[in-house]
Amino acid sequence: MITTLLLLILGFAILIKGAGILVDGAVVTAEKLRISPLIIGLTIVAFGTSSPELAVNVISALHPGTSDLGLGNIIGSNIANIGLIVGISALLTPLVIKKVLISREIPFMTLSAVAFLILIADQALTGQTTSELSRADGLTLLLFFAIFLYYLTKTVFAQREVVLEEEFAREYKQSGKTWTRAILFILGGLVGVVVGGQMVVGQAAALARSLGVSEILIGLTIVGVGTSLPELATSIAAAFKKEADIAVGNIVGSNIFNTFFILGINAVISPVPFKTEWFADAWVMIAFSLMLFFVSLTGKIIRRSEGFLLTAGYLAYLIFIITRN
Repeated sequence: MITTLLLLILGFAILIKGAGILVDGAVVTAEKLRISPLIIGLTIVAFGTSSPELAVNVISALHPGTSDLGLGNIIGSNIANIGLIVGISALLTPLVIKKVLISREIPFMTLSAVAFLILIADQALTGQTTSELSRADGLTLLLFFAIFLYYLTKTVFAQREVVLEEEFAREYKQSGKTWTRAILFILGGLVGVVVGGQMVVGQAAALARSLGVSEILIGLTIVGVGTSLPELATSIAAAFKKEADIAVGNIVGSNIFNTFFILGINAVISPVPFKTEWFADAWVMIAFSLMLFFVSLTGKIIRRSEGFLLTAGYLAYLIFIITRN
C-alpha cells in the first residue's frame, strides 16, 4: 500500500506541474491576444486548471469499473473549488466581485449543477429502476457547454481591445516568453496532465481496493481535492495580486467546464451509473453554488467572514461523507 500511495503522490505531482505549465503557456497566449483578466479566468485559466479533472475522467471512462472515481472527482472538485478554494482565498484577502460575474457567470455555474441533478434523476422523473448519466445526457451537457462558449466568444470579440492591467501584463512581458515558448508550454503541460492523470486513476483505484472503501469516496476526497490543487494555487496567487477577476473567474469557469464539458465527454465515452445515496452530494454541489452567489451579492465582495463560512461548510461536508462511507 505504501508503494501505491507514493505513486499516487507522484502522479499528483506530475499532474499539478503539468497543469501549471499549461496555465503559464495559456495565460501568456491570452496576454498576447489582449484579452481581459475576467475572460482569461473564465476560459483559458479555467480550462488549464481543469485539465487534471479532464485527464482523470477521460482515462476513468476508458477503463471499465472506474466510473465512480471519475464522477466523484468532478463532484468533489466542484465543491472543493467553492468551499475550500474561494473560502481560503477570501480568508487571505477579501475578493471584490464584478457585477457581470454575479449576474451572468455565477448563475450559469449554478445552472450547470442543477442540470446535472436533473439529468441523473432518472428514477424520480421517469420511474426507471436505476439512474445514470447516459450518452444522450452527455450530449445535452455538451450542448450547454457550446452555448457557454458562444457567449464567451461574443464577449471576447466585444472586449478585444481591452488591455490587461499593467502589472499583470508587465509580469509576463518581462519574462521574455515568446509565442514559441507559450506553445511548447501548452504541449508540455498537456503531456504532464495526461501522464499524471493516468497514474492518479490507476493508483487511486488500487488505494480504494486496498483500504476497502468505495471509489466514490476516494474521488470525492483525495482525487477531488488533489485535482483542485491547480485552482487553489492559481486563485491564491491571483487573490494576493488583487486580481479577483481571475481568482473567482477561474473557479466559476472551472466548475462550468467540469460539469458541462468534462462530465459531458465522460458520459459520451461511457455512460456513468449513479446511485441513490449520491444525490446528497449533488444537492451539496448546488448548495455551494448558491452560497457563492449570495455571498457575492452582499456588497459585491466576498469578505473574510464569508470565506470562513465557505471553508467551514466544506469541512462539515468532508466529515459527512467520511462518516457516511
